[in-house]
Amino acid sequence: MIAIVADAPRACRDNGAMHIHVLGICGTFMGGLAALAREAGHRVTGCDAGVYPPMSEQLRALGIELIEGYGADQLALRPDLFVVGNVVSRARQPDGRPKFPLMEAILDAGARYSSGPQWLHEHVLHGRHVLAVAGTHGKTTTTAMLAWILEHAGHAPGFLVGGVPLDFGVSARLGRLPAAGQRTPFVIEADEYDTAFFDKRSKFVHYAPRTAVLNNLEFDHADIFDDLAAIERQFHHLLRTVPASGRVIVNGLEESLARVLHQGLWSELRTFGAANSDYVAEGEPHDFTVLRHGQPVARVQWALTGTHNQLNALAAIAAADHVGVPPAQAAEALARFAGVRRRLEVRGTVALPGGAVTVYDDFAHHPTAIRTTVDGLRRRLDREGRGSERILAIFEPRSNTMKLGTMKAQLPWALAGADLAFCHAGGLDWDAHAALAPLAGRAQVAPDIDTLMAQVLAAVRPGDHLLCMSNGAFGGVHERLLAALRSRAPAAA
Repeated sequence: MIAIVADAPRACRDNGAMHIHVLGICGTFMGGLAALAREAGHRVTGCDAGVYPPMSEQLRALGIELIEGYGADQLALRPDLFVVGNVVSRARQPDGRPKFPLMEAILDAGARYSSGPQWLHEHVLHGRHVLAVAGTHGKTTTTAMLAWILEHAGHAPGFLVGGVPLDFGVSARLGRLPAAGQRTPFVIEADEYDTAFFDKRSKFVHYAPRTAVLNNLEFDHADIFDDLAAIERQFHHLLRTVPASGRVIVNGLEESLARVLHQGLWSELRTFGAANSDYVAEGEPHDFTVLRHGQPVARVQWALTGTHNQLNALAAIAAADHVGVPPAQAAEALARFAGVRRRLEVRGTVALPGGAVTVYDDFAHHPTAIRTTVDGLRRRLDREGRGSERILAIFEPRSNTMKLGTMKAQLPWALAGADLAFCHAGGLDWDAHAALAPLAGRAQVAPDIDTLMAQVLAAVRPGDHLLCMSNGAFGGVHERLLAALRSRAPAAA
């Protein structure tokens, strides 16, 4: 908790800075925005309900002051501006009280407020060469790849990523600021989710990119979009903001993106992925040649696996090419790319008699993401000659779309590559047992984390790989599993 200091804005104005108070500060986007504002010299405070790593760790490391909850007493901070995250709404509790009393107080007082994307557009992105990475899957990883490529090439880019790239250790930074007549690069993860309760456009329409990557497009966010066509329309709104001198880079394998392009394009187009695309990969996902207009221009040899990451790499290489980074130089950077936290991240390994057990953390929150994550791990094990080792998929349907049950029929397909599957079904309004029935004896469902832990620990064998997938904290299941496994390990001599 922080003390509420009534004259804080006056002190900020005296040294030319602004005091912003961020509502929903612990979300990946709003936390990154807070980091950028702090780096720019502004005073930043914020509030949220419940925090978990990695964003909470990053905010604390930056010295950003946090308040737990959305109490109306925070109005006494009197910031120059309240920046409102899209977690905030006008919703009411069952007893009629507002769920976000601070927002009600802001509206009643006529205090200044803005959405996060709008603040970012006005205070960070203006005058920059914005490279925006959009898509249902792979946004975070591709954005991190592109930022790393530009860093390796000496561009010192700014960036805002919806995760923590291991090469940088932070989710956002300003990078080299624009000089007279220069547009220094800023790489941003371009989310199609809505901007705020008072601005239902997708976040990415605020970013005004000169380079726009459309990585893929499936139905998602069933809580705000009625169907895939509604999302395609938002992607086309993004294309409308790209100047004629800009470049749009599109996955040539996606029919949905072809429909987006059919609605109109006013910029230079480059494609990747398909056999007739401008940028094509030949070879396995961990070792492949990049062809540009049919000619080999680079070879990527790296630690990542999965065809999805191969496509992510092509998108990043094509985007970097637009700002003058040759594909061969981009491939050199990717060879050293460390990845992103919570993207098939090894949380720990425990040596047991007969073989080690490895616990992973992954952000997979959509059936396609689950399937590609399992496939990526399977490919890695096969390549290392460990194809007989089992993958135990441990997941919770936590995203709004998954909670609604919109994609429950796809779960057996998503989990087909795992040897066993364990589902945390707490809080679901649909029958996870029935949804997973096609997996027969390979799937178990648990109503709570303790039961889930017991199921996994009863099934685990030496040599197994425990793949935990959630877009939340997942009840600390990763560390709890590691602790339970360590208790089974023989004592060191």
